[in-house]
Amino acid sequence: MEDLFRYRETMDAASDRVTQIQAEWHRERPDIDTFPQGIIGRLHRIGLLLDRRLDEVYASFDLSYAEFDILATLRRAGAPYQRRAGELADHTMVTSGGLTKRVDRLIARGLVERRPEASDARGRLVGLTDAGLALVDEAFTAHMAGEHRIIEELGTDAETLEPILRRWLGILEPPA
Repeated sequence: MEDLFRYRETMDAASDRVTQIQAEWHRERPDIDTFPQGIIGRLHRIGLLLDRRLDEVYASFDLSYAEFDILATLRRAGAPYQRRAGELADHTMVTSGGLTKRVDRLIARGLVERRPEASDARGRLVGLTDAGLALVDEAFTAHMAGEHRIIEELGTDAETLEPILRRWLGILEPPA
């Protein structure tokens, strides 16, 4: 076990924070194999760092991640770019409690509007305005350009990584 840890540690000449954490745990608890921490810890840190980079793109459009997610979810619905509030909550990473507050902010900015549902007079839809459609299209273009830049840093490793992550997500997340 100890030889395996040292081998992994020396594989990376530039020791990252996760390697340092693993070394500390190995010193304190040599009886526990910290190999999974090397993968999961790095994925977690990568996720946080990616969020920061992507948040910079959203901020350049005066949007938060959650606001961009709402606009993008409406855009992906196709014309007339609207969804029921419950459906919107199901398709975004925004909780239903946070959804109302964010939709209200987007309404105040003229990016979305609440519309009556034709089939149910009591029902309400949230839909993109023309300004919201233009903004989300511009923001999505910048978002994808940013993701391309990030992925290009990996070179050909990205092609190897994508199917592994797809498989792992399929194991962890039930199908939609």
